[in-house]
Amino acid sequence: MPVMTILSCKILQDEIIHLIENDPSIDELTVVRNNEEHEFLAKLDKLGLDYDLSPLNEIPPACVREDSGRYTVIVYLVELGLHELPKKLREEVYRVLREISPYSDGILLFYGLCGNVLDKVEEDFRGQESTCPVRILRDDKRIVDDCVGATLGGCDEYLKVLKRFSDKGTFLFTPMYAHSWKEIMRVDPVKPEKTFRMIRKMNEITGYKRVAMVHTGLDYTPEFDKNVEEFAEIFDFEILEIEGNQQIFSKCYSSLKKEMGLTGL
Repeated sequence: MPVMTILSCKILQDEIIHLIENDPSIDELTVVRNNEEHEFLAKLDKLGLDYDLSPLNEIPPACVREDSGRYTVIVYLVELGLHELPKKLREEVYRVLREISPYSDGILLFYGLCGNVLDKVEEDFRGQESTCPVRILRDDKRIVDDCVGATLGGCDEYLKVLKRFSDKGTFLFTPMYAHSWKEIMRVDPVKPEKTFRMIRKMNEITGYKRVAMVHTGLDYTPEFDKNVEEFAEIFDFEILEIEGNQQIFSKCYSSLKKEMGLTGL
């Protein structure tokens, strides 16, 4: 039973769902229970997609699995707030990779460089290449910079967008980023205005004046417009719109499937 694990930041949960929903070759989906999966499960339920929910220690390791003809995908979501602490993010991703490798035949990291802390992850796990290769999101040239860069189609497209908006600082919001911006920016739910004042001050220092909606082509996260408009109103930002796509995610997923001897999306 070949098993691919997708290890991901919660911000890319919609991209994972898109792959799952559109890959008929998946026989079994398992979501790791770790208190980061609740929104993801609600979206699976809404789509009527079947899954098992289990803590990692209750999933059969590779050495005892049976039924070698079935294809299983395991989804392991990592805490969103770790992006604020790159060193801690790297430590946690590496810890989970070591922990989940015995359960997997291949691991796909839904991450980019994330401040260059994951630039050597494939090299650092090269020792398990023959049993459980580790792959990270790449375009045709190199590892993508981050989740937004992956959504825009890769490093070259990301650079074009950054140059296009170079006259003013611009936040790039995907639907999940727009949904989660208060969590990402550590907004105090009891006294949000205090955090807003700090963010406004930081925006003044760094010159951020706009927010761009990155249309991913996915609609699993509702109220994209509303969430962006709320952010723009609070900080008096201009709203722009740009187009993203799912090419990087589909390509990297298909590439690892091929490595694992599987076909299809």
